[in-house]
Amino acid sequence: MTEECVLRCVLMLCCVLLSANASNWLYLAKLSSVGSIRDEETCERLRGLIHRQVQICKRSVEVMDAVRRGAQLAIDECQFQFRNRRWNCSTLESMPVFGKVVTQGTREAAFVYAISAASVAFAVTRACSSGELEKCGCDHNVHGVSPEGFQWSGCSDNIAYGVAFSQSFVDVRERSKGQSSSRALMNLHNNEAGRKAILAHMRVECKCHGVSGSCEVKTCWKAMPPFRKVGNIIKEKFDGATEVEQRKMGSAKVLVPRNSQFKPHTDEDLVYLEPSPDFCDHDPRTPGMLGTVGRQCNRTSKAIDGCELMCCGRGFQTQQVEVVDRCSCKFHWCCYVKCKQCRKMEEMHTCR
Repeated sequence: MTEECVLRCVLMLCCVLLSANASNWLYLAKLSSVGSIRDEETCERLRGLIHRQVQICKRSVEVMDAVRRGAQLAIDECQFQFRNRRWNCSTLESMPVFGKVVTQGTREAAFVYAISAASVAFAVTRACSSGELEKCGCDHNVHGVSPEGFQWSGCSDNIAYGVAFSQSFVDVRERSKGQSSSRALMNLHNNEAGRKAILAHMRVECKCHGVSGSCEVKTCWKAMPPFRKVGNIIKEKFDGATEVEQRKMGSAKVLVPRNSQFKPHTDEDLVYLEPSPDFCDHDPRTPGMLGTVGRQCNRTSKAIDGCELMCCGRGFQTQQVEVVDRCSCKFHWCCYVKCKQCRKMEEMHTCR
């Protein structure tokens, strides 16, 4: 092997590793001991950020608390959406927070990148609308009278600012070196698909004004969908994700479906490069690959949360557990609800 060939292979490996670890900034969710991010010195101490992200932090330090909330939002939503799957977004106290699962070009990594980019756009936009940031506020481009005849008023969510910040902060690792590796292209595509899950589902909220609520005048504003809806949309895209490969078209490198019989993916679809592992067994060599031993399962379900699939054919054990629920709740004037605590025994099934 020639020296030039060796150098090319080393450069390609570096590009892959950089792209695979582009989610390290999610470690911000673990930095509760740092306190509020209010000065440039704090930016230097934040683990998980590359140099360009540290520079963005210093220029936009007031936005970084929203970015940290976005990181936590992404982790929470991932764990909700995958709560009944073999891989359930368990986090580590090291980087990357989801372990080596996200360093592989699987559909799980595609979901993590999409939900992470969306969460930053969402959290920063929400901070703008709440008046938390001096650099942005409500979207003042939404004004006047709509074609439907209502008055644009109130505080429309400034999604353009949130999306722009997400693009500059989340995508910076791939864009900083102009990477065109297949993994970099995959990450950038899924980042944008996550943000489009918000943009494509912006909604109009209105309030009526008039005598006795007669709605003589109606003022409206544009609002983001709840983040749970964004998570549901991205999870649906995960279920229908397209396996792709890199090809050269002219001077550009693009991702195309690996199976030519499949229709091309859209900008809102998720894409991945390699099949997922089965996630059945704990692999100490692969941080984040925890297996399903001890996971709860549904004995009557035939879906992935069912004991047959969740336990990977190893069987399950059943035990009686005491469950405490609120019951016999009554409303008392004024104004509180008082409930009793009811105890009952239920069966709990866990994988062997």
